[in-house]
Amino acid sequence: MKTHELKCWPPYFDDARRGDKTFEYRKDDRHFAVGDTLLLREWVPECHASPLRNFYSGREVTVDVLYKVDGDQFGIPEGYCILGIRLRAIDGVEPNAPQRSKKRHTSIMSEYGP
Repeated sequence: MKTHELKCWPPYFDDARRGDKTFEYRKDDRHFAVGDTLLLREWVPECHASPLRNFYSGREVTVDVLYKVDGDQFGIPEGYCILGIRLRAIDGVEPNAPQRSKKRHTSIMSEYGP
């Protein structure tokens, strides 16, 4: 299993971040496989309607590859693939990971001191 860092344009990145985008269509030059992880980094390309262009925004989502359809079938060109993906983390934080409550921490500190 590998981790692949990939550029992702803003509208598609936002869909992936919400969990609405459940697939990736990619050139299979990295030999993607089920079980791989994709680190999708938001990339603002030159053609995007922004005064700043060709830069990484700093936003990232991590997705797991659950399924792969290889090219040269179903209208997918040879050398390309469709990957079924599931959101794992947003900006390095897993959505279902337990979060430590600041309120509880503050409460403990007021009871027991620093």
